[in-house]
Order: sequence, then C-alpha cells, then structure tokens
Amino acid sequence: ALSLGMLLGIRAQGGEFAFSEQLSWIPSFGITYHLGVDGLSGALVVLTTLLSWICILASFGPIQTRVKEYFISFLILETGMLGVFLSLDLFLFYIFWEIVLVPMYLIIGIWGGADRIYATIKFVLYTLVGSLLMLVAILATAFAYQSANGGDWAGAFDFAVLREYAASAGFGAVLQLLACGAFALAFAIKVPMFPVHTWLPDAHVEAPTTGSV
Repeated sequence: ALSLGMLLGIRAQGGEFAFSEQLSWIPSFGITYHLGVDGLSGALVVLTTLLSWICILASFGPIQTRVKEYFISFLILETGMLGVFLSLDLFLFYIFWEIVLVPMYLIIGIWGGADRIYATIKFVLYTLVGSLLMLVAILATAFAYQSANGGDWAGAFDFAVLREYAASAGFGAVLQLLACGAFALAFAIKVPMFPVHTWLPDAHVEAPTTGSV
C-alpha cells in the first residue's frame, strides 16, 4: 500500500527523484545515506513489494521448520532489494546489493532441496566475484572524482553528482570503459546472462519456490 502511494506521489511531483532523503553517513569519504525514486525504480519497488507479499502468503503452507527465522530472512531480503532500487549513493547501493546475499544464502541453504549446500555455495561464489568487480569500479570512480576535485570527497559516491560529472566528460575514456565493463559483468552474473549463468539452474532447483521468485 505504501509503495502504491509512493508511485502516485512520483506522478504528482513530476521531479526526477521523488521522496529524496539524504543523511551524512561517513563524511570523511563523502558517503551519505541517500535514497530517492523515479518512475523506473518506483515501478520496480511496487513489483518487489507485490511479489514479496505474495511470497509471504505462499510460504505459510510449505515452510514448516524454523518459521520465524525464515520470515526474518525473507523480510531482510525484501529490504535489500528495495534498497538496491532506491539508493542514490553508490556505496550504499553496494551495501544493499550485498545484503541480498545473506538471506538468499540462508533461504536456499536451510529450506532448499537435497543438493542445497552445493547450490548455495555456487550461488555465493559467483555473486561474490561480481560484487567485488563492482566494488572496485565504485572505488575507482570515487577516487578519480575526488582526485580531480582537489582531494575533496564530497559527492564522490553520489549518483547525481557523478552523473553530471560524467556528462561533462569529467572521467577519462579508459576509466569509463573499465568501470562500465566491471558493472556490466557484475549485473550479468546477477541476472544471470550467458556464460556466467550456470549458478541459476542449481539455485532455482534447490531453492524453495518463494526463494526462486
């Protein structure tokens, strides 16, 4: 219900990022707790809350062991997914991206099928490699920005600031290509896309139905 109200608010405000909030988090490196939503991320937030709600309702029958722990894991998973769509700080985006791994590890590893341990380890190893590539790209981008701005870290992880800086050709071509490649590979593993997709069949077969969703 709240996500639907948010979606209507985006249309009413008509701004690029609605419901924005920004709090200082790690000021020495310019890292902030910065959230906001636009039309695309808003639609994904509504989809996430809808599917999570359906999955929770669908879990009451199949999940019979460690029920409390399961629902805790599922709500943390939903929090991580929503954070990924709402983050406007790259470091915060990475934190939410990694948060998703923990409950998925538990959901597959505890409530999965017979080969759940193998599937869980394969899922984590694949995704962790992609995450590390993304982290390197984020840090390299932030370092390049602060170096070009006299060592000032303010805005070095802020999506809106970096986007404007990139639009003005602030980043070198080599850095852009390498960072884009690292992000693309990280996303390709997570989606997943050929040829880094082999963790998916194992994870989906062994995960409970709601974990696959």
